[in-house]
Amino acid sequence: MPVSYQISSLEQYHDHYKQSIEDPETFWGNIASHFLWKKPWEKVLEWNFAQPDIKWFAGGKLNITENCLDRHIANLGDESAIIWEPNNPDELSRTLTYSELLFKVMQFAHVLKNNGVKKGDRICIYMGMVPELVIAVLACARIGAIHSVVFGGFSAQSIADRLQDAQGKFVITCDGAFRGNKEIALKSIIDDALDRCPFVEKVIVLTRTKTPVSM
Repeated sequence: MPVSYQISSLEQYHDHYKQSIEDPETFWGNIASHFLWKKPWEKVLEWNFAQPDIKWFAGGKLNITENCLDRHIANLGDESAIIWEPNNPDELSRTLTYSELLFKVMQFAHVLKNNGVKKGDRICIYMGMVPELVIAVLACARIGAIHSVVFGGFSAQSIADRLQDAQGKFVITCDGAFRGNKEIALKSIIDDALDRCPFVEKVIVLTRTKTPVSM
């Protein structure tokens, strides 16, 4: 039974659910066939519960950002991909279409590569809730870097702990962030964390609050 993205009835939902339990290889294979693959998979599912050892889509290769963005450009390029409402109601909201988001992701992916980021490098992302956070995540994934998003309310010690665990080489942050009526100096917190993390090579800073920062 072919799987569509649109489920039009409860009966159809139950049919899909039943197939996902009784024949997961066909079910997930149908769904995966809608993705863009650089190399098709050889087998949907390999498993051995005695090990345990489970492999999905063995042999297949894809870039997840191409499936988040590129494949939507033809039909949805001018549609909204991100609608952002700021913390301050007096600040303007922002909307990015799929085409605009793809451009910014590709642009920032080049920034990362030009700054020495390579496939497999670990990057800590410590930002406020801004569209550039999504752009940073997708840009990392685009070039095969491993990102770790750290909650913007964590302390310098908590950030240092995570950087040390991941051996992150790069940090992406903002000068600051707005939270309620407060302005949080994110870059200053990162500076404190980096005193414990001499292995970090570079910090990329987004200007958000116009808070003075040291570089």
